[in-house]
Amino acid sequence: MKYDNISEARFISRPNRFIAHVELDGEALVCHVKNTGRCRELLVPGARVLLQHSDNPRRKTAYDLVAVWKGGRLINMDAAAPNAVFGQWLEEGGLGFVPELIKPEYRHGDSRFDFYFEHEGRPCLAEVKGVTLEEDGVVRFPDAPTLRGVKHLHGLQRALAEGYKCYAVFVIQMRNVRYFQPAWDKHRDFGLALAEAAGAGVEVLALDCEVGPRSLRIAGRVPAVLTVPE
Repeated sequence: MKYDNISEARFISRPNRFIAHVELDGEALVCHVKNTGRCRELLVPGARVLLQHSDNPRRKTAYDLVAVWKGGRLINMDAAAPNAVFGQWLEEGGLGFVPELIKPEYRHGDSRFDFYFEHEGRPCLAEVKGVTLEEDGVVRFPDAPTLRGVKHLHGLQRALAEGYKCYAVFVIQMRNVRYFQPAWDKHRDFGLALAEAAGAGVEVLALDCEVGPRSLRIAGRVPAVLTVPE
């Protein structure tokens, strides 16, 4: 995945989840934040951020905030990126095979899943989540309660019982992490639903990414630790 027209700026504040105030070349600007998650540990005053410029004259803001440095680690914050890079990875045989058919945004039951695909005639579903929450090399999801996320996991379990191969995919929007785990302190019910789904046979994939100022690609798998804390 490639980004064009990238500039480095300094984060000032985020008055709401859609916009941020930044300073670019000494000028104060309002930009769109391409991630509606809280990201409080990332967007701190003075943080170095990357902006992508848009030439679309109809936009209210000319820039999108797409990445941030946390210390020496560059973290992609584009909420659309995980689906894009997973789709590319899937097409290129990242799962060890190239699916015969891939359909994004597929409705099954009462949920819409990110991907439907087929392998050797078997239907498969994948739900993709982007991960930006990190501490001491451990990455976690979610950074806030997500009832929709719990619903997706229950839907994957039901599809599994119907004969589908199902994947819960966590695209870690950074590199060099130790392992992935649910953010039990943010939403315990999501962690319980993920552990239950994995126990039923849903495959949990945690995939880290090589992040550059102008690019993002899936690098490989990292361990997923789903042990339920007491």
